[in-house]
Amino acid sequence: MPKQRQNEILKCQYFDWKILKRNCIFYADGRSNIQDLGRHSLGTRDRDEALQNLEQLDLIKAIELGLADQTLLKQQNNLLTIAEGRTVYEEYCNRPAISGGPRDSTRKRYRAVLDKFDNYCKVKGKNYWNELNPRVMDEYATWLQEQHDYAYQTLYLELTTLKQIHKYFVENNLLPSELRFHYPIQKETDSSTYCWTAQEVEAMLKLCKEKKLYWLRYVLICLITTGMRISELAGLMWKDIDLQRQIIILADESRQRGTANKKRRTTKSGKSRSFPIHTDLLDVLTEIQKCDDGLVFHGPLGGKIKPDTIRNIFIRELLEPLTKKFPGEPGKASFKDGRLHSFRHYFCSVCANNCTPERVMMNWLGHSNSRMVKRYYHLHDEESLKQMQKITFV
Repeated sequence: MPKQRQNEILKCQYFDWKILKRNCIFYADGRSNIQDLGRHSLGTRDRDEALQNLEQLDLIKAIELGLADQTLLKQQNNLLTIAEGRTVYEEYCNRPAISGGPRDSTRKRYRAVLDKFDNYCKVKGKNYWNELNPRVMDEYATWLQEQHDYAYQTLYLELTTLKQIHKYFVENNLLPSELRFHYPIQKETDSSTYCWTAQEVEAMLKLCKEKKLYWLRYVLICLITTGMRISELAGLMWKDIDLQRQIIILADESRQRGTANKKRRTTKSGKSRSFPIHTDLLDVLTEIQKCDDGLVFHGPLGGKIKPDTIRNIFIRELLEPLTKKFPGEPGKASFKDGRLHSFRHYFCSVCANNCTPERVMMNWLGHSNSRMVKRYYHLHDEESLKQMQKITFV
C-alpha cells in the first residue's frame, strides 16, 4: 500500500474529501465543503477499497442534497463520467477513413458540441453520461437557447450529436442498455439563410468596381456562377480548372494515395464533383494572373485568402454601405443578414427559376438528394409574379 500522506485532499465528482487513518482504518472528512458532510468511516484498511467506498459515499451525499439522481446508485458499477466518455468518443472518431472515421471538419464540429455540453454539465452539476435522458435533453436545449440564442439548425446539430454519442455508449456496453431513450427531433425543412435578389447582387458587383476591389469582385462572381462554398473557393487551384473543356473539377482527396503528409482537399459530401464554367466566370479566369502557389484567388496584397477574412471585408466594404439602399421589412431577414453562403442559395434559386433540371443542380452543388436543393431554393416576390404572368388561365 502506498504511504499515506497527512491531510490528503481528494476531489471526487461532487465534493472534496480529506482522507485520514485512525487505528489503521480509512476515514473521509467532508466538513470543509460548503455543506458540512461530516466525517465517515470508509470501513477498510485497504486504500483501493477505501477509494471505491469514497466514490459511493460521494454519490450518496450528492443524492441526499438533491445534486444527483437516485438511479445513479443502482448503476454504481456502470457509471461513465463526462470526461471519460468524451475521451473514449474522440478516440473513436480518430479512427481512419477506411474504418468509417469522420473527416477533420466533422471531428472539429463534434469537439465544439462537446465543449458546449461540458460547460452545461459544469453549470448544472451533471457528472455522468448516465444522467442523459429526454428531460435533460429538454433542459439542455432550453439552456442553449436562453444562454446563446442559437438558431434552430444549430440546436438540431447539438441535440442530434448528443443522441448519437449516447447511443454509441449504449451499443458498446459503456452504459447499461436500459438507459437507451427515444428523443425525436424535427429537422427544419426551410433555410433561414437570406438569399440575394438580382438587384442586390448587381449593386454589390458595381460597388466593387467603384472601390477598385477587383479581387473581391472576382471572388463574388465565382460564388455567384458556381454555387461553391467559400472554403472550396479559397482552396481552388488552377489544376482544378480545364479551360479548354470549360469545366471545374473539385476532387475529394481523402482517399488518394501519396497524400498522407500533404494538405488534402476534402469536400463536404466526401465525393468529387464537377461543373461547367459560365461565360461570366470564364471572363474572370482569363483576367486573373497566375501565381506560383497554384491558387486561383488571392487577397488584395496577393496573399492566400482566408474565408473569415473575406467574410469580414465583405460585410465592411459591401453590406454595411448598401444596407440603407436595401432596408428590408421589420422582423424578416433582409439584405443586411446575407452572408457569403447566401450566394450558394442565390445560385440554386437562379438555376431553378431558369428551369435547370433538379438532377443537374444536385450534381453541380454536390448534393446526394433533392431535399437539400429544395432547402436552398428561394422564390422572391418579383420572380413569383414573373412566373405567374407566364401562365395562361383563360
